[in-house]
Amino acid sequence: MSRPSPQQPSRPDAASSTRHGRLRRNGVWATVTKALASVVAVVLTSGAAVAAYAAFDLAATAKPTVTLGNEEVLDGVPDVGAIEGGVNLLVIGSDSRAGQGTGFGDPDEETAVLNDVTMLMHISEDHSHVEVISFPRDMFIDVPAGCTDPESGDELWEQYDVKINTVLSYGGVPCVVKTVEQLTGVTIPFAGVVQFMGVAGLSEAVGGVDVCVAEPIEDEYTGMFLDAGTHTLAGIDALQFLRTRHGVGDGSDLGRISNQQVFLSALARKLQSDGTYTDPVKLYGIAKAALANMQLSDSLTDPTRMVSIAKALKDTDLSKIAFVQYPTGYVDGGVAPTESAEVVNLALQNDTPVAFDPNAGAESTFTSTGDPSATPGEQPVAETPTEETPAEEPATDAPAETTAPEPTQQALPSDVTGQTAAETRCSAGRTLADQ
Repeated sequence: MSRPSPQQPSRPDAASSTRHGRLRRNGVWATVTKALASVVAVVLTSGAAVAAYAAFDLAATAKPTVTLGNEEVLDGVPDVGAIEGGVNLLVIGSDSRAGQGTGFGDPDEETAVLNDVTMLMHISEDHSHVEVISFPRDMFIDVPAGCTDPESGDELWEQYDVKINTVLSYGGVPCVVKTVEQLTGVTIPFAGVVQFMGVAGLSEAVGGVDVCVAEPIEDEYTGMFLDAGTHTLAGIDALQFLRTRHGVGDGSDLGRISNQQVFLSALARKLQSDGTYTDPVKLYGIAKAALANMQLSDSLTDPTRMVSIAKALKDTDLSKIAFVQYPTGYVDGGVAPTESAEVVNLALQNDTPVAFDPNAGAESTFTSTGDPSATPGEQPVAETPTEETPAEEPATDAPAETTAPEPTQQALPSDVTGQTAAETRCSAGRTLADQ
């Protein structure tokens, strides 16, 4: 399958120059005021003196924020308790080496700001299900008009057939949000961008994550070498596990996404099993790590709002937390969304839980594998979409007018891969001999 060469952004240096989202000058000071609201939550468990310290500590930790331009949709959203209604949050992983030391390459030489990880988390209106959509970095997409040059402030033209991982360089965080909004058809009022050391810090804040490795992982590029078995990863080890591409699956970015889903599903299980969602002290630690290590949208700089989003997840069944790889097919120079992408989009737009095809990924070389140590029947089986059965109506002379019931789940086509948080899957390791 061939594809014309993608058009390049209108600014010739767009893909290679360092770009950052436009910052609000008073972002940190605004957070000082917002952080005071967290006293209410913290004082319930730690007393007034510690609560006051916590609020100012969070404020002092915060980085300047970025404005997305759609924050008005959050008017009236509560600050205390579990957030009401649904949540769409975009997590962006930047490969910029700026400020990351020399352990990830020369920050003066490798200055491009690319969103190598782009993930959309959707929490349903009733908090009963969650979908986390991963978009391949080499996926060709269209960028809408209305993005703003982060340096000059000039409005940028729309772009066609550009790789999604160049959008952060082109128009900053707000432009990535606009692009994913156009692609999926949902509004995204929350966003955060994290660099290498931020991922390491966040993994330490949760106390590490236990991951399963089916075959040894050997990757000289990231320095990740793991034997088969279960490993507890935190800090740099967790970061390199999430970064490794050559050492898992087929060595592609699609294999890396499957590997990241292994980690994220294990993280979801850990957060529920150790009571993190109901422990204000643990939530405070994670909020502090996020404020210190991520550039957040204005909508996320209130620590109590971060806590309220986290609390929305505390009762969600792990089998209803789905990690979905956005369906793509190979084209000349990258990948492009397939027709199945519209099924994923509609599920997000209609707030419908998804169900994986049990045979999805069976023929793929990039997906993770089942836990080899699990006994038969131990692994959860993907649920088959069901329909509500209407109550029987008494017989009448005239035929009753009926309407088909809405499905309770959206069945995903067989080319949509992923897993639920209830499934313990293992990284499909790749040795140096296979590379």
